[in-house]
Amino acid sequence: MSASLPGNRELPESQYDLSTYWGRVKQTATITDPRTLLAGKHGLEEAKRLIVAYKQGEIKDMTPELWKAKKIVDSTLHPDTGEPVLLPFRMSCFALSNLVVTAGMLTPGLKTTGTVLWQITNQSLNVAINYANANKSTPLSYSKIAQSYLLAVSASCSVAVGLNSLVPRLKRFSPTTKLVLSRLVPFAAVASAGVLNVFLMRGEEMRTGIDVFPVLSEADKAKLAKEGKAENEVPSLGKSRKAATLAVAETALSRVFNCTPIMVVPPLILVRLQRTEWLKRNPRYTMPINLGLILGMSYLALPFALAAFPQRQRISADSLEEEFHGRGGDGGMVVFNRGI
Repeated sequence: MSASLPGNRELPESQYDLSTYWGRVKQTATITDPRTLLAGKHGLEEAKRLIVAYKQGEIKDMTPELWKAKKIVDSTLHPDTGEPVLLPFRMSCFALSNLVVTAGMLTPGLKTTGTVLWQITNQSLNVAINYANANKSTPLSYSKIAQSYLLAVSASCSVAVGLNSLVPRLKRFSPTTKLVLSRLVPFAAVASAGVLNVFLMRGEEMRTGIDVFPVLSEADKAKLAKEGKAENEVPSLGKSRKAATLAVAETALSRVFNCTPIMVVPPLILVRLQRTEWLKRNPRYTMPINLGLILGMSYLALPFALAAFPQRQRISADSLEEEFHGRGGDGGMVVFNRGI
């Protein structure tokens, strides 16, 4: 994000009021905009140049070009490391990266082997996204990544295969109801495995804690600027396990909020469309329609899900471990990167 770039004059955090849910939705829609993927390396460097010029006082006021530059930087750079997130794992590429996997898991009539293979593919992508966008103040070892990956895949496949084998045994229900239930099996698998994946991939954060920082008042910011220091130079107050647990839990919930409409709405709509005479006469359009429904719902749902909780989470220092009591910044508050 832009805060990781050099300069002691900080950009406005957003064009929108991030203390409100709707403001966060609009802000999240900017960083998940797939058009930022087209900026490329040259576009990113130009955006960084403009932001550094502002932070070093060469540009006096925010302009439309600066807001566009901030949008590119915020959607590309990790807020903790300042390094670009690998393109397929950026939130601006989330819907596209998940399209093929989600469509595969929603394919009607999947056998056990197909279900397992698609779940392995899905969890591999989830591991990469969770790792790429996690709080980086507590790095994961390669052995931890491998362990989390294997556990998440095993759990997801167990749920999916178990539910798939259960649906045909529901003899009390009509064939239509069983069809609907079979279409919802991937949702149960994805939701449960997605939560487990987040907790497993970021379990080390909860065990060791993540960095928390004092919330700066306007006077604090002015003092830093006068001293020629940037806000990201303020030292951490320490690592908090309670903050880490909150960060991971909120991220896990946001994954459920995101996958619910994507995995539920398109298959239910498709069931209704398949009853129409037009689709009965043109079954070859079933898969393109399914893919279109999934992609459209993915773009619609993502900003609303990610905005459920602030990415830069503020919390009272007194609600954390005793070592942080009375050490908060403005209003006794501390702030940390929740991850996304």
